[in-house]
Amino acid sequence: MTDLDARLLAAHEAGDRRALIDLYCEAAHHAQNDAASGFYLTHAYVFALEEGAPEATDLRRKLIAMGRETPL
Repeated sequence: MTDLDARLLAAHEAGDRRALIDLYCEAAHHAQNDAASGFYLTHAYVFALEEGAPEATDLRRKLIAMGRETPL
């Protein structure tokens, strides 16, 4: 298990959405391929929506650019 995995698990256990947004963005940044990056960004986006975080807008734009979200 990597340090990032451990931090993600701890944030999930704590219900810390703010940390989950940041950690999933970090995971997306370090992902080995577009599929993994999209997976992590989608999770970050969902937690950002749940939290009402301002990052949701930027995350959505990234997902649209990746073809993983549809524009309105």
